[in-house]
Amino acid sequence: MTPKERAMAQRRFQGKLNKAQGAMFEQLIEAGCNYYRQHGIADIEKTPEPMQPIKDLGGGKFIAHYTSTAQADFKGFLMGGVAVNFEAKYTDTGKMAQDRVTEDQAERLERAHQYGAHAFVLCSFGAIGFYRVPWTVWRDLKAHFGHKYITPQEAERFKVRIGGPGVLLFLEGLEGSK
Repeated sequence: MTPKERAMAQRRFQGKLNKAQGAMFEQLIEAGCNYYRQHGIADIEKTPEPMQPIKDLGGGKFIAHYTSTAQADFKGFLMGGVAVNFEAKYTDTGKMAQDRVTEDQAERLERAHQYGAHAFVLCSFGAIGFYRVPWTVWRDLKAHFGHKYITPQEAERFKVRIGGPGVLLFLEGLEGSK
């Protein structure tokens, strides 16, 4: 195997690993959503990505393309009616860049914030640290930290704990507020 082929194989492996860890993060969020729904605290769901199938591969598989820009990953409301909108972002590095939230997603989170919703970016660093960064902090990272990214150390005050068997308690402290 040439060095170029080895590097390409390493990138493919790292991509698959990142995808699997991102999927695990999403499963933790889904478990949290189910927990909050079952306990009458909140009803939050993953926002489906609007797509149009372009080729049927059979067996329930198809090739598709996205038909509109991305929205916030999760939307819902707390008991009492306060809305919740958030993006979920995973990285296996020591910092999360502000531009991981696209312009369209940022506009949606800003509008949600302006209308009084809880808007935030839920970050996972290496699938071991989880943080609920308020939208106003994420939006103004440079003003808060002097750069357009956040590290786990900087995000520590926004740490989210895991409760029960694999339930990410990302709404803890928000219940009944606003």
